[in-house]
Amino acid sequence: MSTEPKTVAFHTMGCKLNFSETSTISRDFIQQGFKKVNYRDRADIYVINTCSVTDNADKEARKLVRQAKRQNPDSSVAVIGCYAQLKPDEIANLDGVDMVLGAEEKFNLLEHLDEIELSKDTTIFNSSVERLNDFKPSFSIGERTRSYLKVQDGCDYTCSFCTIPLARGRSRSADIKTTMKIAREIETHGVKEIVLTGVNVGDFGHKGDETFLDLISELDRLDNIERIRVSSIEPNLLNESIIEFCNSSKLFMPHYHMPLQSGSNKLLKTMRRRYDRDHYRNKVNLIKSLDPSACIGADVIVGFPGETDDDFLDTYNFIRDLDLAYLHVFSFSERDNTDAKSYQNSVPKTKRSERSRILRNLSDKKRHLFQEQYINSTREVLFESMKSGYTIGYSDNYIQVKIPQSPELINSIHPVNLKKEEGGVVFGEL
Repeated sequence: MSTEPKTVAFHTMGCKLNFSETSTISRDFIQQGFKKVNYRDRADIYVINTCSVTDNADKEARKLVRQAKRQNPDSSVAVIGCYAQLKPDEIANLDGVDMVLGAEEKFNLLEHLDEIELSKDTTIFNSSVERLNDFKPSFSIGERTRSYLKVQDGCDYTCSFCTIPLARGRSRSADIKTTMKIAREIETHGVKEIVLTGVNVGDFGHKGDETFLDLISELDRLDNIERIRVSSIEPNLLNESIIEFCNSSKLFMPHYHMPLQSGSNKLLKTMRRRYDRDHYRNKVNLIKSLDPSACIGADVIVGFPGETDDDFLDTYNFIRDLDLAYLHVFSFSERDNTDAKSYQNSVPKTKRSERSRILRNLSDKKRHLFQEQYINSTREVLFESMKSGYTIGYSDNYIQVKIPQSPELINSIHPVNLKKEEGGVVFGEL
């Protein structure tokens, strides 16, 4: 007599790195006979892979626990990821949480499932990040036509606002041989695009003889992948050799995401960033000199302690004059065990929100100006999804493109004539 397989649902918060790890963990469950269902569906086990970059991430994790229990009061809930590493006791005290697994233990979740059923109390598996020496390769498959490939984890930087080194430990990576083996496995799934992810991808191989340039040079030789992107890379690690290689590459797309965080040298120093605004500007100018069509995005933090109106104006003017295509804007969030939490001259939250709104408006203007340049031109678009009667994809230089519904085009690349820009999206036709 056959029995129905147990069901498991996953929800991923935060970065592309988390998505690659969730996908890897979910495949382990499927291989053990579990049926994967949507998080909005009734499941036997719910797994929440958390982020803890901001307070909002913490609040969302708590909301997701409540959601799981509403869908199935008898379910088991496991919380993993950065929030679980940083505040395991806080999570364990939430109603409905059965197990908390930190950074080292999250990949062993399957091994601990029996303990959920045996224990009436919430079980915590969490060890010091100082013990995190192993690199766990991960990649995503099945969610879309691109795959997130984790090539690096952890960070040795000491930015004053950041909890990631506390949540993920020291910088580490696999070697190129191992990474290429995984990339070739991804090839077998029919994926068209690989996105390289990590906490600090440019730091790949820094404790050995291999470099990030060595890695991308090897990846460029893949036969059955048509596109590769770098999710994000620190300005001080995006050197001239990497930029020149990507510009001449057959696979690497003209798309760079370089965290800026502030346009004020004073604040960059207080944040303990490893560059100044001139260094950042020079990188942008170099990229654009080699390929004017390249898309460059940036992360920016507003409301950092000590940010005066003049400092913010410095940042605004600096970004306004830079050839950037978009911004990811974050209001500063005080995080436990970071130096920035104790800094004087805190910026009121109302002012943080206002500055965030101003920069998001600037981002919208920049995206519009960038995309408008390519109206009535043709770009290669990888189609990924369907929504509201349109087939949606991204150009080589990261312009979101919609065409009338054509489901047969999903997971294929086609030249598209870009016809008009509206609401941050470009409408095109074949």
